[in-house]
Amino acid sequence: MAWFKRTKEAREEKKVKIPEGLWMKCESCKEIVYKKEIDKNLKVCPKCNYHFRISAKERIKLLADEGSFTEIDAGITSGDPLDFRDSISYRERIKENQKKSGLKEAVISGEALINGYAVVLVIMDFSFMGGSMGSAVGEKVARAAEIALEKKVPLIIVPSSGGARMQEGIFSLIQMAKVSAAIGKLKDNGIPYISILADPTFGGVTASFAMLGDIIIAEPKSLIGFAGPRVIEQTIKQQLPENFQRAEFLLEHGLIDMVVDRKDLKETLARLIGHLI
Repeated sequence: MAWFKRTKEAREEKKVKIPEGLWMKCESCKEIVYKKEIDKNLKVCPKCNYHFRISAKERIKLLADEGSFTEIDAGITSGDPLDFRDSISYRERIKENQKKSGLKEAVISGEALINGYAVVLVIMDFSFMGGSMGSAVGEKVARAAEIALEKKVPLIIVPSSGGARMQEGIFSLIQMAKVSAAIGKLKDNGIPYISILADPTFGGVTASFAMLGDIIIAEPKSLIGFAGPRVIEQTIKQQLPENFQRAEFLLEHGLIDMVVDRKDLKETLARLIGHLI
């Protein structure tokens, strides 16, 4: 019987140590995938085409022609108009997120070229306080729209946000009207505005500039909505359709215009801009 028994030493010899960070579990198909393979594939799962979240800087590198992006309004950061405090003060929370993300705010804006076409590009970053829209974010988006109007070039925004920033209360909610008005001026003057909805896009951002695009694009399987499904179900007392807040469902029901894979976004944008200007 000893032949069939594994000694402790034999079991230890069989163990293979796998270095941390080499593998990732896909949030959609739950498969274990080699991390370098995902990185090489623009942070897209090669097994199910799930699009992982990417940073604003990665997004700029993906969309803008190399070396063409010039940041604007980099110095605009959040104040603390309500002297807000939860477990820590709002000012401390801002500093923590700046250190963690390497950004000063939840949005980066700038002028860039996309396949040679001049644009104003605005990218939100979910890693900074869930991409929430406070006064600084609203101001940067509104100023970007004003620059696009002044220079008569298309405005491209990539929203990725949980919505309005609760730490700023009414000052955050005001940004919805301010940004919508700035984008309205673009429409009045025939300047194209394209919105690219990334996972996730919710709350006051969805209820304002995210859904105002002349053309609204979404990445595959992105979660897009206003309130979360649990809140909606509790409100209307009905069970919601499966995946009703996914990009594909919204496309099927006419709420967005296109679902485009990340690898095709730049060429799609260039083609649309060529038709619109």
